[in-house]
Amino acid sequence: MPERSVRRLRVARRGFGDVAVVEAPSGSSRRRARGSRDARNGPRPHGAGAGRPLPVESAPIVASPRIGYPRAPMDSSLVPPLLARPRPARLRLADGTAFSGYAAAGDAVASGEVVFNTSMFGYQEMLTDPSYLGQILVLTAAHVGNVGVNDHDRESARVWAEGLIVPDLSLSPSNWRSRSGLVESLAAQGVPVAWGFDTRALVLHLRAAGALPGVLICGPDPGAERLAALRAGAHGTDGCDLTRDAACTEAAAWGEGPWLAPGAGSSANGRGPGPRRTDPAPRIAVIDCGVKASILRQLVGGGAEVTVVPPDTSASAVLALDADGVVVSNGPGDPGAVTRLPETMAGLLGRVPLLGICLGHQLLARALGGRTYKLPFGHHGGNHPVRDEASGGVWITSQNHNYAVDPGSLPAGVRVSMTNLTDGSVEGLLAEDLRAEGIQFHPEAGPGPHDALGVFVRFVKRCREVR
Repeated sequence: MPERSVRRLRVARRGFGDVAVVEAPSGSSRRRARGSRDARNGPRPHGAGAGRPLPVESAPIVASPRIGYPRAPMDSSLVPPLLARPRPARLRLADGTAFSGYAAAGDAVASGEVVFNTSMFGYQEMLTDPSYLGQILVLTAAHVGNVGVNDHDRESARVWAEGLIVPDLSLSPSNWRSRSGLVESLAAQGVPVAWGFDTRALVLHLRAAGALPGVLICGPDPGAERLAALRAGAHGTDGCDLTRDAACTEAAAWGEGPWLAPGAGSSANGRGPGPRRTDPAPRIAVIDCGVKASILRQLVGGGAEVTVVPPDTSASAVLALDADGVVVSNGPGDPGAVTRLPETMAGLLGRVPLLGICLGHQLLARALGGRTYKLPFGHHGGNHPVRDEASGGVWITSQNHNYAVDPGSLPAGVRVSMTNLTDGSVEGLLAEDLRAEGIQFHPEAGPGPHDALGVFVRFVKRCREVR
């Protein structure tokens, strides 16, 4: 057999701090170092460079010291099925871009607007936030599922995100509050879960191209024709009024306060002992557009008596509740497609204190005569800096929205009260003569920092003064 030619390469050996010359057969990736194999000094360079070290900067290859392990049988039954028999998962965006990884739950297909959230924690709160209806959620946290899921951190009774994409999953949750694993919980609800994706590349693409509709396929390849049909049927939230799909259908009282740790005065159900009541407690009606439970808990914790009503409740019906204040909640979809609720809010302006949160903030702007527009890729995360224009103070806030208020469209008597320091968008508005306030971010956090919890205390105080 003819002898193959040999290439000489300079290799910077990580862990030794030197450079060695190695010989590698052409067309082969196998390398062997020449010279002494002394464990302390490592192989020495040879030839013209012998006796003096080669510069590390000139080394094109970085290699680690090779460690040999004895061959030993491995019990394959100890390997989780997720790793032993990985199944493919594919994401196809409307612009034709494709990403791939592995499926974690059952075979399933989801379509919707693909958005990313940069929070490092709070995956259960995000997935159960009704604002994610119609969206495939991409999380950038390195590991997801570490603390499992529990009954107390849910923002609603079910998962609303159409699908979940993460870089890596923790299969063995470790937390004293955990009741089950994340993958098991999502599989029971039929939500597709994908892992092993290059979420960094995906997020960079979404930042450049904007939020895009996409299709997440967990399981066998559906074929080119079926895939093309799925991608063509995927759509974003533009022009969609999703409030009725995410909201309640009947009015109901809410009495659960914020969660407190054991020994901190919590009640038997693991929640706070109820509101810090004064007599009488202000009554607040919450118009549900897809409200997060944390908003209701913070209102109760602030001392309010809370009643939740559907989004199609008329202004006269809200006033008939003898409410001292009204909160219009967060929710999914395009505020420009919600037609009836701004009219309801216009009928409440000046009659009771009004607070709009997230979607409610955008609808308040429309009720006042303003307009909304879609952000390129939205604000989704727990570290967004917002400046309070009155004090100059900066709050770190939790955000989850794709739309914003056009400040140039606001009428006289309405001022911008808070500004996003990242892109200058409107984060708060105030109509003092009408006793109306809008907050674009999520003051209740869930998940996120607690800089803005005072929003609820301040609003409950205003309602108490009215009473």
